Amino acid sequence: MLRSPTAEHVFSTWPGVETDSAGLRIGATVRLSPEQLEWADIVFVMERRHLSKLREEFGEHVRDKRLVCLDIPDDYEFMDPDLVASLIKKVGPYLETT
Repeated sequence: MLRSPTAEHVFSTWPGVETDSAGLRIGATVRLSPEQLEWADIVFVMERRHLSKLREEFGEHVRDKRLVCLDIPDDYEFMDPDLVASLIKKVGPYLETT
């Protein structure tokens, strides 16, 4: 449950990148909103089930968005070095082309 906040922190310092993170669960600290989706150019999710839930709950808001599933399991603590390395490897190329 600390993957998205880690990603937000890691990429917040990248030049030309603005980041935000939110959860899809009802009890998420920051619950995803339609406004966040409207703001985003690319939406990254950690697991395929998140992609399905995102499309199910916010279909009209993600119809024209670039959605990317990172396939990163929920096995990490905040800022875990292995998580950071995986995020940079998987997300970095998308950010370099924006």
